[in-house]
Amino acid sequence: MKQMPLEKRGISTSRLALGCMGLGGEWNHDPYTKDDVLIAERAIDAALESGITMFDHADIYKMGKSEMVFAKALKGNSALREQMIIQSKCGIRFAEGNVPGRYDFSKEHILSSVDGILSRLTMEYIDILLLHRPDPLMEPEEVAEAFEQLKGAGKVRYFGVSNMNASQMKLLQEALPEPLVVNQLEMSLNRIDWLEQGVLVNQKAGLDINFPESVMEYCRLENVQIQAWAPFAYGMYSGRELENPTESILKTRELVEQMAKNKDTSAEAVVLGWLMRHPAMIQPIIGTTNPERIRKSKEAIHVADQMTREEWYSLYVASRGDRLP
Repeated sequence: MKQMPLEKRGISTSRLALGCMGLGGEWNHDPYTKDDVLIAERAIDAALESGITMFDHADIYKMGKSEMVFAKALKGNSALREQMIIQSKCGIRFAEGNVPGRYDFSKEHILSSVDGILSRLTMEYIDILLLHRPDPLMEPEEVAEAFEQLKGAGKVRYFGVSNMNASQMKLLQEALPEPLVVNQLEMSLNRIDWLEQGVLVNQKAGLDINFPESVMEYCRLENVQIQAWAPFAYGMYSGRELENPTESILKTRELVEQMAKNKDTSAEAVVLGWLMRHPAMIQPIIGTTNPERIRKSKEAIHVADQMTREEWYSLYVASRGDRLP
C-alpha cells in the first residue's frame, strides 16, 4: 500500500485531518463558553470515530481560544493525547495600534509562540510546528536556531511550513539540519493553480512563459507531506447557496452531485476524494465542526481509491471551464 510522506518519516497519521480554526467561539477576546467546549468535544469525538487522528491548530485561531477549548475537551486525558498527532502554526501577528498586521519568523517570536501554544493546549510538546505563511523578512539561519532549540527542549518533534513555494522551501531547508515534513496549501476543485505550475504555454497569448518551479513536484521529490486547507472550497460544490455562480461552477457542482449519487456517498466525500486521488497523497484539512459532515468525510478515502482517471479529469476539466491547461 502506498504510504503518505509523513508515514515514511515514521509519523503515524490519518489520511484526513481535522482543522480546529472553527473551535473556540468568535474571533474576539471574550472568554469561551461551555457550549464552545461542547462543540469541540463533539467534533473531536466525530473525528476519532471516523479514524481521524491528526488535528491542526494555529496560535491565532479565535485569538488562541481554539487551542484552549481543545485542551478543555480532552480533559487532561493523556492516553487520548498519545493517540493524536497535534500540529500548530505560528508566524502571523495581528495589527496592534499603529503597528500593522505582519508575519514574524524571528527566533524570539517563534520561541514565545510555541510556549503560548503549549500553555493553551496544556501539553508538554506538539508533534509538528508549521510556519504560518511566508515572511518576506525571513532569515533562515535564525529560524534554524529556533527550531533546534525547540527540538532540543522536547517541545516540538517535527517542523514544516504553509503556503510556501518551492524556492522559499529550498532557501529555508538549506539552513535546517532536519527536513521539513509538511507544506500546507489552499487546494480544492476551485483552487487548482497548484496543478498548473510549471505549464510552459500561455494559452491566451500562445507564447512560452516561465512559471515558478512547481511546489507539488518539489514536495513529492523531498517526501514533504502536502496538506490541503479549505479542501471543501467553502461548500461551493456540496450544498452551499451561491450568488451568481459561473457556468463552470454549476457544471462542476452537477458532476459532483451525480458522482455522489452513483457512488452512494456524499458530495463532501467526492470533493475530498478528488484531491486524495492525486498521487502526492494529499492530506485534506477538514475545517468543519459539524459532526455529521466530519463523519461523511470519512467516505472520501474509499472514493479516492475507486475514482477512475476519467472521473478525476471530468471534474478537473469542468472546474476549469471545460478546457485543459
